[in-house]
Amino acid sequence: MLVLFAFSCIGCQPTPVETPPPAAALPLQDFYLSYAASKARIVPWTGFRPLGDEGAVKLLVYVSLLDSFDSRIKSPAVFRFELYEYVAYSADHKGKRLKVWPDIDLVPAAVNNEHWREFLRAYEFSLDYEAGVGRSFVLQATCIRPDGRRLTDQFVLAAE
Repeated sequence: MLVLFAFSCIGCQPTPVETPPPAAALPLQDFYLSYAASKARIVPWTGFRPLGDEGAVKLLVYVSLLDSFDSRIKSPAVFRFELYEYVAYSADHKGKRLKVWPDIDLVPAAVNNEHWREFLRAYEFSLDYEAGVGRSFVLQATCIRPDGRRLTDQFVLAAE
């Protein structure tokens, strides 16, 4: 009898388990942050291209934005490009800054679409520069997100 009485007092109900809130219950901003651009990468197709018979060149730059899952995404941002001399025997290969182009604002959807190349899943930028033949450079791309966070990448270029 005493055993039956003890079991009836304790009960057989399972302990309640706390479940995490559904995604819809999270603040909308926190929910979408993992899908925002978290890295900028200069794509290796970047380089100097001839403009015609005069020997002039342009610098074609391709930049991919990646989210926290390393998926290439399209996102509003402002891009800034800087060109530096290449210093061979240094931990930081950036030497003297040679050129800073004006910022390119891709926040407006129409401008964003002009630079987006869907088949590459990257942005394309055409920058004017008189490159010296046989020289190497360091190109730095900075992507400034709407929240002010900066994503930066560097790429070594050779002008042949």
